[in-house]
Amino acid sequence: MAYEYYMELALEQAQKAFDKGEFPVGCVIVQTGKVIASGARKGTTQDKPIFSEIDHAEMRALKYLETIDTQFEPEKSILFSTMEPCLMCFGAIILSGIKKIVYAYEDPMGGGTTCDLKKLPSLYQKCGIAIVPGVLRQKSLDLFYNFFNKEDNLYWKNSYLETYTRDQKREQIHNK
Repeated sequence: MAYEYYMELALEQAQKAFDKGEFPVGCVIVQTGKVIASGARKGTTQDKPIFSEIDHAEMRALKYLETIDTQFEPEKSILFSTMEPCLMCFGAIILSGIKKIVYAYEDPMGGGTTCDLKKLPSLYQKCGIAIVPGVLRQKSLDLFYNFFNKEDNLYWKNSYLETYTRDQKREQIHNK
C-alpha cells in the first residue's frame, strides 16, 4: 500500500480546514484500499467564544463511519492523519478496532501514540495497534507553519507546538 497516496488525501482534508481558518488536521480511513471515511478539524476559528476540543479530524472521520453503506471492518482498515493523534483520538481509534495509524507530523505537545499501553487496562494493552510516523511529514509541517504564521490565528498561539513547529522549519531551512 502506498501510504503517501492516502496521506495526500488526508492533507487535502487538512488544507480544507486551513482554508476555513481551522487548525490544519485532516484524516482519512482506508479499508482494503478504498477511502471509506474522512474528516477535517473544526471548532478552532475565532467565530465562537470557546474552541471545540472534540471536533478533531480523527473523531469526525470515526463518526462518519456511522453513515457509510460499506461494512466497516476495522482489522482491514488504516487511519491516516496529518498530525499524530492526541490521547482522546488515540483511545477512540483503539476502541474502534483499527489496527494501524499512519501520521505525518508528530505532536510534541499532545500526541498520544507514544503512551505506554502496558500501563493501561487490558483493553488497551492488548489492542495490537501499529504506528507509522513521518509519512509526508514535510508537507504537514509546512501547513502547520503557515497556520501559525496567520496573524488572525489565536488557536495554540504561543504554545509549545507553535514554538516546536517554528524551530522545525528553521532547522529545515538552515540544513538546506
